[in-house]
Amino acid sequence: YWSNTTAQMIEIGLHSLPIILFIAFFSGMVTAVQTGYQFQAYVPLYLVGSVVLESVVLELAPVLGGLVLSGRVGAKIAAEIGTMKVTEQIDAMEVMAMNPYLYLAIPRILAGMVMVPVLVVFADLMGVLSGMVVAVNTLDVSTPDFIKGMRAFWNEKDAYFGIAKAFSFGLTITSIACYQGFKVPTNSGAEGVGAATTNTVVVSCLVILVLDYVLANALLYTVI
Repeated sequence: YWSNTTAQMIEIGLHSLPIILFIAFFSGMVTAVQTGYQFQAYVPLYLVGSVVLESVVLELAPVLGGLVLSGRVGAKIAAEIGTMKVTEQIDAMEVMAMNPYLYLAIPRILAGMVMVPVLVVFADLMGVLSGMVVAVNTLDVSTPDFIKGMRAFWNEKDAYFGIAKAFSFGLTITSIACYQGFKVPTNSGAEGVGAATTNTVVVSCLVILVLDYVLANALLYTVI
């Protein structure tokens, strides 16, 4: 199953990277602009760096990335497995004594657990960099001041919290997608595949938002 897992890692990771970077790029810029607007005349502008860093690492990169991947990755997985179900390919695998769950579900879930955190790390870098570019060029904040702001309230555990969120979201998206795909009735045809795809995106987004609160509350206030 290693080759299948590797293929899924490429599909989930490499092929999702452009859209993740695109979202992170504009998220970082918007955060910097809005923070600068709120801080003007009241709070030192160098603290924009702190807000951008913490917002991107703890919230924007993992959550927005997870929501987007629910549509791009989750929907694709559900559609693939659902189509195999209605065309009886999964039944054929069982006849050949192949375990469809091990062959189809496990590689996708493992790939999601590994690659979503990797994507979030790239999103962190892009979001912070774009926020710094905007702060330096439009908010009259120098690069050293922006970096000073980033260091002001930074805690190393925040990076681990962001990765933990990404890991949980990767597991959630792929597990829900596989479940929805496998439960498509064989006689439901295209309608069943469409329903599974829609349910995957909706349920994944809802679960991600709930998990976001649960993990934030547990990790930020419970873990030392």
